[in-house]
Amino acid sequence: MNKLEEYFKKISLNREPANLYNPIYYTLSQGGKRLRPKLVMMSTRFFGGDEEAALHPAAAFEMLHNFTLIHDDIMDNAPIRRGQPTVYKHWNSNIAILSGDALATLALQEMLHTPAQPETIIALTDLLSQTSVEICEGQQKDLDFETSENVSIDDFIQMIRYKTAVMLAGCLKAGAILSGATPADQEAIYQYGINIGIAFQLKDDLLDVYGDTNIFGKPIGGDIRENKKTYLYLRSLQDAQDTDKQQLLHYFSSTNFDEKEKFLAVTNIYEKLDIKHKTEAQIEAYVQKALVELGKISAGNETGKNDFITLANELSSRNK
Repeated sequence: MNKLEEYFKKISLNREPANLYNPIYYTLSQGGKRLRPKLVMMSTRFFGGDEEAALHPAAAFEMLHNFTLIHDDIMDNAPIRRGQPTVYKHWNSNIAILSGDALATLALQEMLHTPAQPETIIALTDLLSQTSVEICEGQQKDLDFETSENVSIDDFIQMIRYKTAVMLAGCLKAGAILSGATPADQEAIYQYGINIGIAFQLKDDLLDVYGDTNIFGKPIGGDIRENKKTYLYLRSLQDAQDTDKQQLLHYFSSTNFDEKEKFLAVTNIYEKLDIKHKTEAQIEAYVQKALVELGKISAGNETGKNDFITLANELSSRNK
């Protein structure tokens, strides 16, 4: 990943106008998990592709991911990301929007620079573009849910499939496409990614309530404060008796409550309904679905498959 870090410096550091490129460098230099490029490289290695060429789609997906974070933080009014002020807080919303737009375009440009056959570049670019559109669809669904009174758990899972899972799945499919994997294997690794992506987001929502702020990298309780309809909240509504259900609806009707009071009241209901363990069970169910998809892949080797098994388990048990 050192080459990736050097490349991110090259495309964003000391470029003009500074208020466009400095926020891009600020975002990319914070590191984060670098999960998306790692998935591209893992998949390329697994399917026997050119790892040097894979640096381009790896960079493109990481850039696209960071573009979504810049814009998400504006929409979520999030002050902290990776332990640092978010871009719009460090500069302002207008600068953050423009920098995010530029970063998304740079990601597309980067994918087009992949040293591969034209048909492979077209397939990779189409994958990146489709992933970007689906992420926007998921984000819009998430925003729509804030004012909708009829959101089901199935609706929520479909939303996070687009908002989160398609990015991880796209990274894995990119490595398969670049490596010339069969369409069946491309689809299997994609579906593996969808399922670990859903598990990943469910874990993220769980950590927003039960995580350690110092480890998680951002304040917990944001989903409750902003009335986000997460799996935890929707499962509570489904399982709660009348009194608890009405209390949940009451606290999620406004953002004007005292934050500590609201967080304590909602989490008390979660505890009563054993929501933490129910969410953990759902996470494990999606991990198992991912492993079923992994078993359908005809290419690769057992060592590579074991790496993907380890990855699925690590993502579901992480604390940040």
